[in-house]
Amino acid sequence: MMHQTIKRDGVETIGDPYLCLEGMNKKYGLVEVISNLNLAVRKGELIALLGPSGCGKTTTLRMIAGLIAPTAGRITVGGRDVTQIAPHGRDMGLVFQSYALFPHMTVAKNVAFGLEMRGLSRADIANKVAKALGMVQLEHLAERKPRELSGGQQQRVALARALVIEPSILLLDEPLSNLDAKLRDEMRTQIRDIQQQLGITTVFVTHDQVEALSMCDRIVVMKGGLIEQVGTPHEIYERPATPFVASFVGRTNRVKGKRTADGCIRIGSSMIRSARPAVQDDVMVMVRPHRIHIDWNAASTEQQGETANRMAAVLSRITFVGDVIQYHFDVGGSEFIVEESTKKSQVSRDQGDKAVLSWSVEDTLVFGADQ
Repeated sequence: MMHQTIKRDGVETIGDPYLCLEGMNKKYGLVEVISNLNLAVRKGELIALLGPSGCGKTTTLRMIAGLIAPTAGRITVGGRDVTQIAPHGRDMGLVFQSYALFPHMTVAKNVAFGLEMRGLSRADIANKVAKALGMVQLEHLAERKPRELSGGQQQRVALARALVIEPSILLLDEPLSNLDAKLRDEMRTQIRDIQQQLGITTVFVTHDQVEALSMCDRIVVMKGGLIEQVGTPHEIYERPATPFVASFVGRTNRVKGKRTADGCIRIGSSMIRSARPAVQDDVMVMVRPHRIHIDWNAASTEQQGETANRMAAVLSRITFVGDVIQYHFDVGGSEFIVEESTKKSQVSRDQGDKAVLSWSVEDTLVFGADQ
């Protein structure tokens, strides 16, 4: 089969599209929560719908699952239009944020439920349940009730229940949000390993940038029912298309600037450059905190060639965050935060200390101030 390049509203994917959303729209009365959403997902791809609460990511997932009917648009899976097909006829497995396990059933019975609804024999059900529980390493808890399990174990039961029916698409709705930090780390790795082992097409809804960046092949960043950008984790982080994406995915400094006649950008009394030319007079400059170097002994801000920006700064505050120290600097009335890894022999700094901040021209993101 010929590979295709699909590009709609800035959404591009190369390969054979498997799950396609075309012109998706959802209204509740006069309120439009999803507007002309287009997305193509390759077979075997794990893609994240990432965004803040209320951006439309869960609504999109539920339309894919068939739990919500779109106001307009269509959904196809492998070329088959499933827009009007009931959830049980779409061949999809869904893992909810709340686990949604049956409290009166054992772990094995919870996992077997979907198979029993499909009328499989007892022997087939037993074999498939054992295989699914083995996949999530819970065979030894098959006869326990959900209330006897930890949150992480309950989530793995929910995952096994979704996978046991061998769906063509796996849908995950904020599956890790109820777990503590350590369990989230473990489950991220386990879900990704299982997804790659099975090669199952997966759509993962999350508001957590770490989950999206660490687990997924591509990320769909959403805001206000619209797609802001689609790309690999590296593309989203290093080449954000909008100020929202730059701010939402990773930490960044946001400072107002003015474009000058020679194409530079003025921030206070300092001049900097960007590899991305400014297209407006009033701009928003963004720089990742960990990409900035602090020189506490610099005598001047004279530019070093064409590759670095340098600005005089005064230390205003220090925040200790365990693995990093955040230095807050005043630069001509604007605040820059710089992050450095902590060290046992960290030199003590005081409010009012002077330094020169420097960073690569390539790391200087510039957007229109009105974006």
